[in-house]
Amino acid sequence: MQSFGRWMILAAAAGIPGPHVSAQDMMSHVDLSSPMFASAEMTRAEVAAMLKASPGGADFSGKSLNGLDLSGLDFTNANFRAARMNRTKLSGAKLDGAVLDQIWALAADFSGASLKKASLFGSQLQEAKCDGADLSGARVTADLSRASLRKAKFAGADLAADMKNQSMGLMRGVLKSADLAGADFEGANLALTDLQFAKFSGANLKNASLAEAEAGGADFRGAILDHTNFNGTDLTSARIDAAQEKAFAGAKNLERAFKE
Repeated sequence: MQSFGRWMILAAAAGIPGPHVSAQDMMSHVDLSSPMFASAEMTRAEVAAMLKASPGGADFSGKSLNGLDLSGLDFTNANFRAARMNRTKLSGAKLDGAVLDQIWALAADFSGASLKKASLFGSQLQEAKCDGADLSGARVTADLSRASLRKAKFAGADLAADMKNQSMGLMRGVLKSADLAGADFEGANLALTDLQFAKFSGANLKNASLAEAEAGGADFRGAILDHTNFNGTDLTSARIDAAQEKAFAGAKNLERAFKE
């Protein structure tokens, strides 16, 4: 596919091995201190000017925008495919419908940003700050390990594994050790995702599917569970409310979860 080919070109430029390496397991294969991943080739003023000149959706694909303060800007329908945005500040920015596939946004700040129906395929957002961000209806096969997503909105979002296109390895939402306190996942698809050690305190999982997800060590205490699908979900060492044990019917290793 075209996006994969584009990714392979950028990956080669960054010294990343070929398609046998998962796009979600490449941290050890890049030099994050290099200018490509640590500096910016544009200023905020230049970014704003580009947005003004392209009202239908500006193209920032492949750009290095690391560390810029782009908070509050309107990036509706913009294309950021394969851009580097490590530690970039996008708090309060509007990214509805934006293409954020294969971006590098380590420790970036998306707090309060709107990413409704955005696409984040194979993206790297480890340790990102996304508190209060709105990803309703978004496609998120991104690595959000250790990210802060307190009160973020994922209503109707699709974080499930992409079983049709695995040329880059199994692409799925990864929320390993993420803080999801108070997040809204109502109606979201988290099937086959990696939720190990994630914190779901007060999160809304009504009508969400966590089928076949890896949720070992995850904390579901205080989560809102109503018609939540846990079929095949691995709950080894997970922490759940004893009073809600029935809500986890169909889960794997439920007997090995801590019921409190």
